[in-house]
Amino acid sequence: MMPLRTLLTTAVATLGTLVSASAAPPPKPSRSLAPKPPTPSVAEPATAPAALRDQLRTITRAFDGSSGIAIVSLRDGWEASWNGDKLFPQQSCSKLWVAITAMDAVDRGRIRLSNKVTLTRDDLTLFHQPIRQKILTGPYTTTLGALLFQAVTESDNTANDRLLRAVGGSEAVRAMIARKGLGAIRFYEGERKLQSRIAGLTWQPSYSYGNAFETARAALPMPVRQAAFDRYLTNPYDGAAPRAVANALARLKAGQLLSPTSTAELLSIMGSTRTGKLRVRAGLAPGWSWNHKTGTGQQLGGRIGGINDIGLLTAPDGAIYAMSIMTVPNRADGGAQDLMQAVARAVIAQHRTRRARQV
Repeated sequence: MMPLRTLLTTAVATLGTLVSASAAPPPKPSRSLAPKPPTPSVAEPATAPAALRDQLRTITRAFDGSSGIAIVSLRDGWEASWNGDKLFPQQSCSKLWVAITAMDAVDRGRIRLSNKVTLTRDDLTLFHQPIRQKILTGPYTTTLGALLFQAVTESDNTANDRLLRAVGGSEAVRAMIARKGLGAIRFYEGERKLQSRIAGLTWQPSYSYGNAFETARAALPMPVRQAAFDRYLTNPYDGAAPRAVANALARLKAGQLLSPTSTAELLSIMGSTRTGKLRVRAGLAPGWSWNHKTGTGQQLGGRIGGINDIGLLTAPDGAIYAMSIMTVPNRADGGAQDLMQAVARAVIAQHRTRRARQV
């Protein structure tokens, strides 16, 4: 039995502790109770399946060129990447950021997709622009929603640049990227100025007509063209990191970038994309879907300044993978499409393995 004196000493010490605790001032309230704007999570992603990481390593090492891949599993929270933080040319993949800026403007009440806009010959750009045929017959009136659909599903440069001007220009897109914390994603000045600079030219309105752009580009001394092309590939003005792109797509699907209505509408449009039939889509198994945007750059000396496919891959059971596959082949037939199909098959195989283990 403990001596009485010891018991009393212990009791007094305990009582003193309780009194001190009760006399301590309450914690100071936070200086601001205002809700902070949503920001991307900084938590480290879960470890991706080792077999998938090994497959990506094998696939990329066999590719004749530079490639960057990022895959995010929305269900399991893991992320796998290869050159995930390196900047790659986006080319028409950047049209996705214009589309998100437009839908964000809808959510803010600044525009409506039903707003009408008239396009004339002054709105024409260059390269791929199916809408051009409608404009050449005279002023063509359509809606912002139709322009958005055309820009995403057909990768129409004129539709994209006219939509871009309607939502506030390049500054508005860059502001959206910064405000929503999308990370290492650059946006340049639309297709006209981007493609002209890549070629070593300065945009001129006359480039919209006939083969004027191709003629002006061909007239440049080859060293000038090569230097401009190499500068672009080294430090792309529209560059983006595959990890940033994949995480932005994951956040789009999770409803963190747009309202539920705008999210559903944009994802539906991405599901109607007609370009890139031989890229990721060609590697899909039955029952899988691919809501995406493609991008393809100019060629010089057999090289292509970017062949990309980014989007959301959905399994038959509803599991979703945000994927960004960005490449710069060393030659025109450098196997970018084969790489993309191989990545899709690797993800599908990993998903099936996971399901088999759960049964």
